[in-house]
Amino acid sequence: MKYVIIGGVAGGATAAARLRRVDEMAEIILLEKGPYISYANCGLPYYIGGVITDREKLLVQTPKSLGKRFRIDVRVQNEVLAIHPETKTVTIRRAGGEEYEESYDKLLLSPGANPVKPPLEGINSEGIFTLRNVEDTDHIKAYIADKHVKRAVVVGAGFIGLEMAENLHHAGINVSIVEMGNQVMAPIDFSMAAPIHQHLLQKGVSLYLEEGVTHFQRTDQGITVFLKSGKTIPADMVLLSIGVRPATALAVQVGLKLGETGGIWVDGHLETSVKDIYAVGDAIEYPHPLTGKPWLNYLANPANRQGRIVADNMVFGNIVTYEGAIGTSIAKVFDMTVASTGLAAKRLKQWDMEYQSSVTHSASHAGYYPDALPLTLKLTFHPKTGKLYGAQCIGYEGVDKRIDQISELIKHGGTVYDLMETEHAYAPPFSSAKDPIAIGGYVASNIISGAMPAISWRELVEQNDQMILIDTRTPEEYSFGTIPGAVNIPLDEMREHLSEIPKDKPIVFFCAVGLRGYLAQRILMGRGYHNVRNLIGGYKTYSTSVTPIPSSVVETSAAMPSVSPESDVSLTSASRKETLKINACGLQCPGPIMQVKKAIDSIATGERVEIIATDAGFARDASAWCDTTGNKLVDKHEEKGRYTVVIEKGDPDCVCPSNVHTGGGRGKTLILFSDDLDRALATFVLANGAAATGQNVTIFFTFWGLNVLKKVQKPKVQKDFFGKMFGMMLPSSSLKLKLSQMNMFGMGSRMMRFLMKRKGVDSLESLRSQALAQGVEFIACQMSMDMMGIQREELLDQVTIGGVATYMERADKANVNLFI
Repeated sequence: MKYVIIGGVAGGATAAARLRRVDEMAEIILLEKGPYISYANCGLPYYIGGVITDREKLLVQTPKSLGKRFRIDVRVQNEVLAIHPETKTVTIRRAGGEEYEESYDKLLLSPGANPVKPPLEGINSEGIFTLRNVEDTDHIKAYIADKHVKRAVVVGAGFIGLEMAENLHHAGINVSIVEMGNQVMAPIDFSMAAPIHQHLLQKGVSLYLEEGVTHFQRTDQGITVFLKSGKTIPADMVLLSIGVRPATALAVQVGLKLGETGGIWVDGHLETSVKDIYAVGDAIEYPHPLTGKPWLNYLANPANRQGRIVADNMVFGNIVTYEGAIGTSIAKVFDMTVASTGLAAKRLKQWDMEYQSSVTHSASHAGYYPDALPLTLKLTFHPKTGKLYGAQCIGYEGVDKRIDQISELIKHGGTVYDLMETEHAYAPPFSSAKDPIAIGGYVASNIISGAMPAISWRELVEQNDQMILIDTRTPEEYSFGTIPGAVNIPLDEMREHLSEIPKDKPIVFFCAVGLRGYLAQRILMGRGYHNVRNLIGGYKTYSTSVTPIPSSVVETSAAMPSVSPESDVSLTSASRKETLKINACGLQCPGPIMQVKKAIDSIATGERVEIIATDAGFARDASAWCDTTGNKLVDKHEEKGRYTVVIEKGDPDCVCPSNVHTGGGRGKTLILFSDDLDRALATFVLANGAAATGQNVTIFFTFWGLNVLKKVQKPKVQKDFFGKMFGMMLPSSSLKLKLSQMNMFGMGSRMMRFLMKRKGVDSLESLRSQALAQGVEFIACQMSMDMMGIQREELLDQVTIGGVATYMERADKANVNLFI
């Protein structure tokens, strides 16, 4: 039997070796148009960055070694030009241009995929590369050395793009990433990509999200990358990592059937639509095991699996059925690891599949054992049966073993209950008594059973104004930042405050990661509360997901110069004691915060505390905490998931908390007479700015300004004829407000809100919630309400009702009064 294989990397080389093992007497010819076979293409970025120093280690097999060991006729730089199934021959061109024919009994296609290279102006300029093979790697490596590259732009933020960004950075190059989507790593959900955004910024990488490249321009100074927003990025080199497409030119030439997604169609035995022609690897389309829908899977593991199966089928006659791949992948992004398997929530939503999700934050091993690092796990599953659909995991250690365990369960039809039953090896250096995947299973099962009605961060953003938010964390955690409009009732004080929590309003509890919110939820549910939900993933998931990403301003530790005790002239060396050092690694919220507060309370003004923690949220919000407590943030930096923060104790007598009204004629009063969107925005921007300085702020809403206070979901109220008429003619809520100029039948206001969201500007509703959270007083004019037929029940719950006398009393105590 004579077998001809076209393509000699993952699938092709694996199939060739397997063919020899099962058929010692067969004639096997391996054709590869490039000069290399069986190379480690996943390792190419690390060779470019200098992490892998020995180029030869990338070559798993050479033509000579593979040929000798397995008695295979390996022909590199032999390109197949055409396939002739009627005669079972192929036309081949050697490197010198000579063409010849070769016959086969069975043929295997393993051509891989080609990098996407859109027809943009200047895209073929010197210094613009794609990375797919060893030749590309050699060209990039040589160019960096010859041109002394200092600035690079990576276009596309998939796995290869991020790995290249890291390795170019490792080589001493300043890196910018341009991505058309709103996140890096499109296969995972936004909330799981958000921590990667923060990590990239911490490492000094510039992120340009929701940006497309329009063209390139080569100059004497290098390459200018032009973006659709009008921004430009100067670079010495550009790497295109936009994506790949199946290499199907030969398949089209021979008339093989292509699938819905553009890959080569194969049956369960990996045979194409033409008998005795098989195909494997990146070029094929195969049904997804969870959905049955055709999809493309550009991963090395499935390609190698397919190579083994197809060899058996070619020799023994289609005896093995390929089970399909669910897309299990992993990547290193600087110090973090991100991995996924199965279907993400966004893919399930796109395919209209019913699902639920959970997010849990755990530690990589027992928290009391040194260097426990944070690990976040997101599960997607059927909301009734608990069948697992997918999982995503990010962290610094132990990500790979968790995602591998879950992948195996998904491929065998496992459920969230199987996660609860998983028996894992436990010792403090490796895990906890309750492993992160078991905790994920418990949380998911609580959501399914109704023990923990849940709300996602995205749902909360959309419905914030319709519910009461209760932050169950400690006051110290609360001072680090909270969700706009939230009230702080610590979990341990919850039972003493039940009389303050209405039973007829929707309640959302949240804490740092979800546990204390769940416990508070159970307290209320056990006392007859029914409309109570817990925020999935807690404030950690919410705050990371809603934080806007700056594109050109990079948040790096370098932006904040380190200040050593010796160089700080504010205190003499004689007056400074040795810095108090605290190791809070492995502690979950509120552990690090409580440790810091305890330490700050124990030292004198001007002395310092150095905290090492693994809680990224603590490090990110340390500056805000210092601002609100009167302490000084001296330094912060991150290394391999460990955040070091140095805080100098300030004078407690100088602290002016933003939620304390100072009075004394320093207050601000504003009258909002208008319901124009732009005027309302200006009102709340001014109010928030004044409140942030600790001043007493009052907004008096009269006539049309009352529309800004209306609830989205209003209770039914009795109105007379004129009240009903006003109700029909006036905006129903702040979401329906128009611009004072250029409204264009509502298009202007929609455009304004779109641009605000895109630019990371808070919405009117968010600004309103922030004002309430800062203690800004909202007074609705009783006379205006009576005139316009607006009932108290239609307005936000936090609004008080008053008249002119009430307003004048506030104005007398203010030094600024504005009419808008």
